[in-house]
Amino acid sequence: MAVTLAQAALLSQDEYQSDVLERFVQDSPVLDRLPFKQIDGNAYRYNAEATLPGVEFRAVNAAYSESTGTVTQATEGLVILGGDADVDTFIQATRSNLNDQIDTQVRLKVKAASYKFQDAMFNGDVAVDANSFDGLKKRTTGAQVIAGGTNGIPVIGNGASDIDTFLDFLDALLAAAKIVGPNGALYMNDLISAKVSSAARRKQMLSQDVFEYGPVTKRITTYRGTPILDPGLNLAGTRILPQTETQGTASGTVSSIYAVRFGEDESDQAVTGLFNGNHAQADQRDGIFAVQRLGIQQAKPAHRVRIEGFLGLGVFGGQAVARGTGVLNS
Repeated sequence: MAVTLAQAALLSQDEYQSDVLERFVQDSPVLDRLPFKQIDGNAYRYNAEATLPGVEFRAVNAAYSESTGTVTQATEGLVILGGDADVDTFIQATRSNLNDQIDTQVRLKVKAASYKFQDAMFNGDVAVDANSFDGLKKRTTGAQVIAGGTNGIPVIGNGASDIDTFLDFLDALLAAAKIVGPNGALYMNDLISAKVSSAARRKQMLSQDVFEYGPVTKRITTYRGTPILDPGLNLAGTRILPQTETQGTASGTVSSIYAVRFGEDESDQAVTGLFNGNHAQADQRDGIFAVQRLGIQQAKPAHRVRIEGFLGLGVFGGQAVARGTGVLNS
């Protein structure tokens, strides 16, 4: 059974752990809605459909032609994401009158982990970082990549027919990922989301909907009931979905939009997070991210706290994600 971070925050019996999970919900437009399935071991093996069995109409007293489908075994591995933070005993003792300094460092680690996971979800490439995982950009191929014109597609353009053309393109993305309303999301950067909001508003296809993510309430702009979200910045301070791609003769003002459908497990044939919660040394062992207070270090007089998760990303279906390329900031 998969659980989101928002649900985990509600279920947690530890106030500190619950607070950390809530922060992930607040800081991340990915982690607030991505369901996570707990697994054993360091990888998840599952059967993926290869070919379907034959079926047929038959006459009375006739027999069926026997046939069976085939499956292939696929594997999704886990990676380790986290970090340590040290707070000098003097700083903790003298500067925690307004804000607990250890808690402040935990909050910053949570924010950094949110940025790191979001970036890897779209741009991860094990050929670049062997400790990470392949993201949606690398995994999305074939018919799931929809090009927005030979030399790109404007969102607003001439303000009339160009908007209709772009919204057709957006509808094609939703259809390719089998997204209906809130069972997925449209991810784009801030420049493009502003243009999309303007285009959809002119066609009266834009709305503001309230979503409950456990203890956190968010008002989110939606297109046909599907949230429009910006994954934000990476740890280097640049856009996770950059405006620097190339499509034909267009370059420097080109981006991509991702239509992502979420699911509970492989049976949904969608995108599901994976985690192993068996942190042997953690203060809390049932959370997607473990929070460990490691105490004062022997090497130096400092309190150490650790945020760590054993995480993975399962893309369980060929139509779980669609990437629209060539989106112009115009």
